[in-house]
Amino acid sequence: MLKEIGIGVAVAAFTFFFLQGINLLPLLFLCVLSYFLYSLSGMKVMNKGFQGQVPSKSKRITFADVGGQENAKMEIREALEFIKDSSRAQKLGIRPLKGILLAGPPGTGKTLLAKAAAAYTGASFVATAGSEFVEMYAGVGAQRVRELFKGARELARRENKKNAAVFIDEIDVLGGKRGQHSGHLEYDQTLNQLLVEMDGISTDDEVRILLLAATNRVDLLDPALLRPGRFDRIIRVELPDKEARLQILKLHTANKPLAKDIDLEDIARQTFGFSGAHLESLANEAAIFALRGGEKTLLQKHFVEAIDKVMMGEKLDRRPSDEDLKRVAIHEAGHALLSERVRPNSVSAVTIVPRGEALGYIRQMPEADSYLLTKQHLEEQIQVLIAGAIAEEMLLNSRSTGASNDFNQAARLAQRMVFAGMSHLGIVDQDSLPQNLLHRAVTRILRAQEKFVTEELKGKIHILRLVSRELFREEKLSGESLRQFIHSEDKPASQVSWG
Repeated sequence: MLKEIGIGVAVAAFTFFFLQGINLLPLLFLCVLSYFLYSLSGMKVMNKGFQGQVPSKSKRITFADVGGQENAKMEIREALEFIKDSSRAQKLGIRPLKGILLAGPPGTGKTLLAKAAAAYTGASFVATAGSEFVEMYAGVGAQRVRELFKGARELARRENKKNAAVFIDEIDVLGGKRGQHSGHLEYDQTLNQLLVEMDGISTDDEVRILLLAATNRVDLLDPALLRPGRFDRIIRVELPDKEARLQILKLHTANKPLAKDIDLEDIARQTFGFSGAHLESLANEAAIFALRGGEKTLLQKHFVEAIDKVMMGEKLDRRPSDEDLKRVAIHEAGHALLSERVRPNSVSAVTIVPRGEALGYIRQMPEADSYLLTKQHLEEQIQVLIAGAIAEEMLLNSRSTGASNDFNQAARLAQRMVFAGMSHLGIVDQDSLPQNLLHRAVTRILRAQEKFVTEELKGKIHILRLVSRELFREEKLSGESLRQFIHSEDKPASQVSWG
């Protein structure tokens, strides 16, 4: 429609200028030249063709190279068996799967699993990313999809193989829901071509294609892409649990000289919430700390320091004033004491060394990986979060803006309790709950926990002074040192004042 309007306006303009006696030949020549150059650049982009990457044989990945993710590996192996032993599958009337979608948080090993899948079947493997199919020229993305599948088949023939695995990383860029790009149909055309290619995969093909894809956002994908017969299986690749983290750490430390006192199980316990990528970075940072210290082996302290760096970032050059450091020490001591009160032996370290955006922090060790949270557990988390500000108020008679993030997290946890039916409102509907009732319920929860924390810290105010003073002097305390101070309750408060 726009093209026809543009042509009509151009013809009318040329007619008007011609009647006015204006020479239009230079302008006409310029328009023809511009169109020719535009077409030439478009053809260059069209001719880029297949952009998939073929890994070298020396970098072949197997399932043994992927730590943890046992459920994901089991499901992938099962799907691959239909391709690896197609005759057995045909006897049972099993249709080989066309597509496997790996979904989960970043850094959990989705790409590694895809490469291991190709190695498991002995298939030719090509990889690309969703961004490779997006161009400003209409039809380029669709052509690249055709070239991708064509290139995979040609690669398999050159390698004398009957199977080929195509891996598309970040497929949400390519396979997003149609109709969201009203001004540009290139995205929809590219997705349509991918759907056509997947429908064209047949068990009778000379080269059988298995499409593997990865995404962090399944909710963004078009429903037509997710239906059975295209992506037959959606496999969740989640963050590793403690045992999986231990396996991953063993893989990433296999080429590193470890000291005899290294306890990888303890490190795995302290790294709850870490992905495989985080753990790889942790092992690398520990080796860097060993290099800086002139050590020939990696020590436990190097891993402990590396955990802080991966979680919070590098130490900052700036040093707050002594007055600010004193307040931070009191704040963090409050967090640490409440953490030990609600769950003994939970604090791994407490520090006032600035890292990232934090002036200080405590690192906790979970007893076990928890995926269901009780009302008591959520209340205890809120207590630990607000204890820092209450400790400031008790020893310095005022609070600071340093507790803002703590309060935001505490409010979110309280809100979560309300929506889970753990407040005095009982079971509620999150969508229809009035904001004023939600505010009252959240406030009631926070006030109750604030009262509890105040009473707890009043009974341990001399320990609070002792820990904060020692933390100010040393800048970092281990969990063992902290617990020694807590157990020395027989010291009078006058002996541990700031002085």
